[in-house]
Amino acid sequence: MRLFRRFFSLVLCISLILLSSESTFAAQGEGNIDGGGGHVNQGIEGYKWPTGYEGVRITVVDAESGQQLSTPIDLSNYDVSAVSASIFNFGKISKIQYRNGAALNIQGTYQCYQPDKPIPKIISTNSGKADINAIKSYFCSEGAASMVALYTGISESDISSGKYKLVVEPIIYLWYKHLFFAMTVTEAGLYNRATGGDFDSHFPTVVMKNFALSMFLERDDLGFQAYTGPKGSARTTNEMISILGIGIVSYAAQPDGVPPVTETEYDQVYRVNTDVITAVSLYSDREINNRSKAAVSFRIKGITYQMTDIVIPEGGSQLVWVKWHTPSTPQDITITISANKGTLSTRQMTVRVVDLNENPPPDPQANDRNDSYRLPEVPGKTDVTELSWGEWDCWWQSHWVYHSGGVNGPGNWCDHGWYEFDWIPYYASITATMSIKPDAKNPTAEGRIMKSGYGINMKATARLSSDAPSTAITGAQNVVAYFPEFSYQTYWRLLERMTEGYTSSFEFQKNQYSTYSRRSHFCPIWFPDGPYEVYGEVLDAWTPAGMLKVNLTDELTVRDNLFSDWHIRPAD
Repeated sequence: MRLFRRFFSLVLCISLILLSSESTFAAQGEGNIDGGGGHVNQGIEGYKWPTGYEGVRITVVDAESGQQLSTPIDLSNYDVSAVSASIFNFGKISKIQYRNGAALNIQGTYQCYQPDKPIPKIISTNSGKADINAIKSYFCSEGAASMVALYTGISESDISSGKYKLVVEPIIYLWYKHLFFAMTVTEAGLYNRATGGDFDSHFPTVVMKNFALSMFLERDDLGFQAYTGPKGSARTTNEMISILGIGIVSYAAQPDGVPPVTETEYDQVYRVNTDVITAVSLYSDREINNRSKAAVSFRIKGITYQMTDIVIPEGGSQLVWVKWHTPSTPQDITITISANKGTLSTRQMTVRVVDLNENPPPDPQANDRNDSYRLPEVPGKTDVTELSWGEWDCWWQSHWVYHSGGVNGPGNWCDHGWYEFDWIPYYASITATMSIKPDAKNPTAEGRIMKSGYGINMKATARLSSDAPSTAITGAQNVVAYFPEFSYQTYWRLLERMTEGYTSSFEFQKNQYSTYSRRSHFCPIWFPDGPYEVYGEVLDAWTPAGMLKVNLTDELTVRDNLFSDWHIRPAD
């Protein structure tokens, strides 16, 4: 059935949809994104994405609570009515439902609507880039509100008034193992996990890069985080499941104080003086075997790092990576990548190296006040506690065939064998703990109760578990603490690493404002009675599939302040 018989002018709205790009951006009409239906994915029987086979899933949610109010609807310019009975899919399940615990449930029938006014291009390809402005204009229109209202039974006026929001998820239609599938980015990530990475290996660029990065949030909304990671390389399964493949449209005026959206130009952000893993994808239409292996070179600050002995079956792919140490000062670095065989997901990355030790809290004063203070919400960032990846190995399968010599003499045996390929999976996982307590120089603290104005200590530990070689992993190397008096922003403390390795520990650095050079942080004298909750981020446990990180909190109770420990008496 066709919709969009009306398509009205753009109304005032906020759209958090952002298209993927590399160092130049589709929103600006510049740059190219590799892949998108070329190379391996269009040339292998049974594994194919025809360019343009795409759509969107739209779900109506309450703007305040985020509660889902409708069964999602799917839209596509591609007319699926003739083959809907043979399209394998996972039902009309939204990213919100998957976040809340819904599992993949494959189905054989599929319903999708074809709008009268075609949806703008969603997935960038070699032949054309998606246009962010066209996408925003389309989904922020009164026509979109009318269309969604018709198929959900929700009032058009309620949708366009700002009472509800639209969750928009890109959909891809493709052949995998000779079966035709429809799936969202979240479902593609979950399915890749279910297939043990086989799905990824056949669609390293189309699905894991172009499709995965076709939509993401510019700022946090509905409990989903904004995506600020690399935009020019294949993404991880966890990122697809938790953070990518979502746009949110609100038909309400932009609130005061919301800064204009800016697009990040960095493929990755690292910390100074840190071991990191930089990875891209390598795929090949042709078999790369032991006779002539592939090698990939990363040129970083005048030094060439290499990964060698790479083998890949025909139509396969894998991550390729190098481990290196970032400089001790903040800077931008351009990394160039080359390979003697196969096709890389990107040949250049721009990374930023930052110093987290440049913004510690100022010296607290006895006359500090903050009469309007209200307890802030603790950040709810997503943990990444386990990542998986792998690499190919190959071996020769002998197949001896006897060739008769006939009249020319005796025959001989010839080996007409072939190379077999095995996938070697790796994983890495992280666990971490954090605790705060009153400083030992706090004379009136009792257990976990203290008076404001005194210092606290913090310790954090992290443990990495992995079956990967040391060249592919690092332990956690940084921990950052944020404090409620600064609304968990503005100022923070980078902890000092006390023990290194796959099991590492961290404590506050010595405080320059402490009389006794204690490893402490001072709770401000004005802090109100109640919980004093510190938020910590355990960072920089790197793998080829990305960075493992854990977000932790711990709290003490503030009761009274240090002035109550002072008293005045006459001199003897």
